[in-house]
Formats: sequence, C-alpha cells, structure tokens
Amino acid sequence: MVVAVITCGSKADHNVSFDKNYHVTWGNSHVTSVNQGTEVHLRMDKASGAGFESNVGYASGFFQIKIKLPNKDFSGVVVAFYLTSDPDGKGGNHDELDFEFLGSNGPPFTLQTNVFANDEGGREQRFHLWFDPTSDFHTYGIVWNQHQVVFYVDKTPIRVFKNNTKIGVSYPSQQLVIQGSIWNGETWASGGRKIDWSQAPFVASFVGFGVTGCQFQSSDSKDQCYISSPKLWWNGDKYLGLDPAERKALQDARTKYL
Repeated sequence: MVVAVITCGSKADHNVSFDKNYHVTWGNSHVTSVNQGTEVHLRMDKASGAGFESNVGYASGFFQIKIKLPNKDFSGVVVAFYLTSDPDGKGGNHDELDFEFLGSNGPPFTLQTNVFANDEGGREQRFHLWFDPTSDFHTYGIVWNQHQVVFYVDKTPIRVFKNNTKIGVSYPSQQLVIQGSIWNGETWASGGRKIDWSQAPFVASFVGFGVTGCQFQSSDSKDQCYISSPKLWWNGDKYLGLDPAERKALQDARTKYL
C-alpha cells in the first residue's frame, strides 16, 4: 500500500508557490499572484469574488495558511479558509472544518469557526481576535486526525472538537479538500451592515501554500492516513490531545475572546 504524504513545504511555508498545491476555482479575473507565485490576492467587487482549492483531497493532516484581511471597511465581506468534502456545494452528508472572517469596519474583528460532520452543523463559535488581522499576516491552522480537530490562531489553540464516535457523535472522516475564498456575506455576516461598494475592491492576501497532509487515495485505504509515523507526525502522541500549556492557552483564549 502506497500512501501519498504531501509535505511540500510544511508549516505554511512562505516559499511554496500557489500552483504547487492549489488552483483557482472561480473568479479567475479577481485573482492576482505576486512574489513568484508565493502570495495570492483574492479580490471582490460588485462583479465577483474569487476562490481556490487544493489539487487533491486529504484524509488527515495539519493544514495551515497565512492570511491578511482587507485593510478598510469590509463589512459584509467574508474571507474563508476551510476543509470540505463537498467542494462543489452539491449538498448531502458532508464534512467541513471552517475558518470564516466576518467583515467589519475596524475592531472587534470576528473569526467564526464551524464543524460539520455527516452534514450535522450548528456548531458555530465566534471569537474576537486579539490583534489587527488587516495589518499583517497571521497563521490559521487546523489539525485533523482520528483523535481530535484543533483550530489554531498563530500558535494558540482556540477550539477542540474530539472524536466521540464511540458515543454516537459524528466526526469528520471523508476526503476533504482545502478551499479559500472571498465573497458577499452581507445578509448574515456583519450584523445587518451592508457592503460599502465605494470601498471596493476588497483584497484578501494569502501566503504559505505548503500542505502537510496525507492524500486521500480511496475509502478502502484511508486508514493508512491514520497511523503514527515520522511522515505522519500529526497522528503522533503530541497530537492525541493538548499538553498542559496548550490547555491553559485554550482556556485563556476562550475565556477572553469567545
């Protein structure tokens, strides 16, 4: 059994080009690549937003990217980075792990996370970020193994979703592709505030297109992506749960910013 482990620049590597692991899926005219393809700008105006997707799907991994949000009033605009088993939006019993940045006119800046498993959602949690995400890049990451899902902002864990299938709770287990996008969410994202189109275009910047994950080959072989090994280090003991320092950081983040 051959397992494809994609480690083309781990830890949201700045030096990996977009084309290595991703492709544009919509809004092609609203996507700009700079710095030899290592930085991509997604632009939204009245005509369109834009989105991209990983070239392959995954069965486990530690997925990270660096994002800088539009540095203006972007109320009503949503910038997203997420994993989904339903990249074409066809519906059905899909799995999904979301970061969604909800547009605003200055602080507080709201980050919404969500977990879908077997199409069961309703698990939205919102955080007020403790920094200005429009002034510089910050790293947003998701660990996904067969023990837990952990959402990280920079190195701070902000949310944990444990695998509790033994007690009947659904857990993400399908092939997931990585997506990023910018789009019009004014009907729900910003407390009813409409998009100020005089501020357009709205530009979200993405850096760090390395992917550290185990490529999904087939349903019959996906268990090979769950083993612990030096190549599949996100399945190892360190990621079975949070260590004491991480647990305290998680508690602090949730007490202050949830």
